[in-house]
Amino acid sequence: MEEIQVAACREIGLSVTREGILKGYHVADDYFNRENARASLAGRSEEDRGEFFARYEQMVLLGAGLAVTLPLARQVWRLTTLVPREFAAYEDAAPVLRALKKRGLTLAVISNLNRDMGPMVKEMGLGEYLDFCVTSKEVGEEKPHPLVFLTALRKAGVEPNEALHVGDQVYSDVEGARAVGITPVLLDRHGWHGEAKGLMRVRGLWGVEEVAASRG
Repeated sequence: MEEIQVAACREIGLSVTREGILKGYHVADDYFNRENARASLAGRSEEDRGEFFARYEQMVLLGAGLAVTLPLARQVWRLTTLVPREFAAYEDAAPVLRALKKRGLTLAVISNLNRDMGPMVKEMGLGEYLDFCVTSKEVGEEKPHPLVFLTALRKAGVEPNEALHVGDQVYSDVEGARAVGITPVLLDRHGWHGEAKGLMRVRGLWGVEEVAASRG
C-alpha cells in the first residue's frame, strides 16, 4: 500500500516517501481501528465510508509530513483504490509458522476482514500451517470485541492463559487480547510503538518463536 500511496501522490504532484507513508499508516491505523470498533465500516453508508477514508488518508499524509485539505486527501484515496492489490505474506511468515507448527502448537489467524480467509491464506502459502481462521464475517464483531478472541479460544480448545495473540495494533490486538486474559505480543516491525509499555514486543515474527520457546 505504501508504494501505491507514493504513486498516487506523485500523480497529482505531491511528494512523499515510502518511509513517510509507513509512518503515516502507523498513526492512521490506530484511528481506523478505534473508529471501526465504534461503528463498523461495513455497516456505514457509502457517503459515511467516503468521508471516513478521506479523513483516514488525510491522517496518513499528515503522518508522512504532508498537510493537505480533506478534498485533496479524498482525491488521493480515490486514486489508490483504482490500483489492483493483493495481500502478500512477509518473508518471515512461512518459516516461523512452520517452526511453530513443528512444536505442536495450534495456529490460527484472527482478522477483521469481512471475508473468508481460507482461500487467501492458501494463496499466500500459509494455509498448510494454520488450523483455522476467525474473521469478523464469521463472528459478527471485530477486534477488540471479546467475542472474536473467545471464538478463537473455543476453536483451539485452550484456556486464555495457554494462548498468545500476536498483532501489530495496540488497541485492537493488545487491548483486545488482554481483556479476555490472553497474553498479547506486539509486533512492532518499525519500532514506532514506543508509547506501549509493559508488554512483550517483537520486531519480527522470529521473535514470536523465541517467546513460544520461553513458555515451553
